[in-house]
Amino acid sequence: MMNVVFRVLVSIFLLYPLIGWSEGVPRHGVFVTVIQTPQVLASRQAILDLVAYAKQTGTDTLLVQVYRADQAWFLSKVGDSEPYIASLKSVGEDPFALLIEKAHAESIKVHAWVNLLSLSANSRAPLLKKYGASILTRSKKKKLVLDDYKIDGQFFLEPGDPRVRSELTIMVEELVRAYPDMDGIQFDYIRYPDEKPHYGYSRMNVDRFKQAHKTDTIIDNSQVWKDWKRAQVTALLRALIGRVKELRPNLVISTTGCSPYTRAFEEAFQDWPLWVNSGLVDFVTVMTYSPDPVEFRKLVQDARSKVSDVSKINFAVGAYQQVNSPERFIEQFQFCQDDGRGSCIIFHYGSIISSPVMREFLNK
Repeated sequence: MMNVVFRVLVSIFLLYPLIGWSEGVPRHGVFVTVIQTPQVLASRQAILDLVAYAKQTGTDTLLVQVYRADQAWFLSKVGDSEPYIASLKSVGEDPFALLIEKAHAESIKVHAWVNLLSLSANSRAPLLKKYGASILTRSKKKKLVLDDYKIDGQFFLEPGDPRVRSELTIMVEELVRAYPDMDGIQFDYIRYPDEKPHYGYSRMNVDRFKQAHKTDTIIDNSQVWKDWKRAQVTALLRALIGRVKELRPNLVISTTGCSPYTRAFEEAFQDWPLWVNSGLVDFVTVMTYSPDPVEFRKLVQDARSKVSDVSKINFAVGAYQQVNSPERFIEQFQFCQDDGRGSCIIFHYGSIISSPVMREFLNK
């Protein structure tokens, strides 16, 4: 009898990561960008429409972009608050606060979604005006003009620069203080650029590395240099989380994660499985963007194999890539939901409302 009980208990223990669900982790979420049309935070009706969509489709969590390219949809001294001021005028009240209020009335959670280290192509970003190109990560190649710092069409801040950490921590504090009722915050673009991963050569980061390792040289492909860059990304995350927890100990904190894992670890220097497995974050949304259903499943399986509790990873379904092939979106979404291990986060709301087929499917 004892052997039977023991086997049952062991089975429950082993199955728990598959059938359990971590508190605060979305089961069905959707990203809401500030660059879609209509721009949700610029219109009271668009806010009400978003909440109605979430209610109709069983969406339990809205991940709403409020900081992008050093522009802020809240009052900020770090980012450019012009988008917030314009939205405040058009809505008649704080748009993000209104969205939180209306969503909570329908038992829908709202997480702030912030793009951290990418300034996109915003050459007028306040952080660039304040510090110049010295805060941007860079390759060894000589730079003559500001545009030479662009990587994949974007300016990337250097995670190994203490000034970057300080400014982003202040920005996050501004956000957390402004919206005490929001349910969580998701940190996006917390990584190095992953296109030809030969970055990190800002003077500040190089000087800190040389001082820490008592060396005058950097070998680009050396393990110690790669480990250093990976550690800078994690250190930035720890700094942000530390401040958030001081202000809101129970706020749900998550990040996005590059996919597949080799890309995240070796190119973006982003060790998101460490963040999940150590309990540093509550969950990670893995960017499993592939229009190919077979490749999508491989990316999902790759991500699951890296964590001890699969309920703490969600999978982003790239609706934006499949507006003209909604049947592929439907197949991926159903795989995500039916499998029951980690949930679907749709990227993004604007794509869904532009596709009658996707919208009709989700409304069922």
